[in-house]
Amino acid sequence: MAFAQDFQEVLNSLPGDWTDIEFDLRIDDENRYIDAAVLLSLINAQPYSKAEWHFRIAVAHSFGHAAAAETVAATLGKLDSEGFTGQIVLREVREGRSEIVQMWGRPESVREEFRLRRSL
Repeated sequence: MAFAQDFQEVLNSLPGDWTDIEFDLRIDDENRYIDAAVLLSLINAQPYSKAEWHFRIAVAHSFGHAAAAETVAATLGKLDSEGFTGQIVLREVREGRSEIVQMWGRPESVREEFRLRRSL
């Protein structure tokens, strides 16, 4: 299967309150590792050294220090269009977390809006 299609299936299987995920990616043709690394640098894929899997990729749903799901999907689509084959495997899903935002000095309307949007 294509990377982008596999990734979309993973996203579709996640609960609605997921905040971030980590997955591993392996390419079949290791001679094209550098080409894949250049494309995957767009989503800050972390290379493994001397491991069965080639890259670890962190994906954020709506906040956090990871690549946006839309950007990851587009980058994996680019890998597909360049003829890369391989597989991905979901390693970790985190859900139900909320970002921490400094609310000191902000009006109550901002606090209410934040609570409404984050369901706190």
